Amino acid sequence: MGALDHLSNMFDCSSGHSKYKKRKQLQTVEIKVKIDCEGCERKVRRAVEGMKGVSSVNIERKQNKLTVVGYVEPHKVVARVIHRTGKKAELWPYVPYDTIEHPYAAGVYDKRAPAGYVRYSEDAQVSHLGRASSTEVRYTTAFSDENPTACVVM
Repeated sequence: MGALDHLSNMFDCSSGHSKYKKRKQLQTVEIKVKIDCEGCERKVRRAVEGMKGVSSVNIERKQNKLTVVGYVEPHKVVARVIHRTGKKAELWPYVPYDTIEHPYAAGVYDKRAPAGYVRYSEDAQVSHLGRASSTEVRYTTAFSDENPTACVVM
């Protein structure tokens, strides 16, 4: 945000109502939608390219992933894909494998996920795996490579 924008917002005399709409932010929307063939790919691409504010559309058929970049709202893009194509679509539910502490925990690991990805979850049952008890920490640090007084047998 520039200095002029900041000053204009600070000295705004309107009572919260503005005749100008607030600008949408440029964002990347990733959607999971089943794409079997070139016809499906073309159908999905045409459904999204016609939307107002779309800058670019990228489809990865092997991952069943649609990436839309533009001044759009994610839920509107998903609704448009569902309405125009008749296919089941949802926001991309996967995150890279490296960002999750326990990628093979129940509720996170998904066999249908693309290679290198796991399902994103903020489930309380999964989050307890990240907190180790003091005895677990003692045993793991005793045999750690980073511990200079670790067991020499290892």
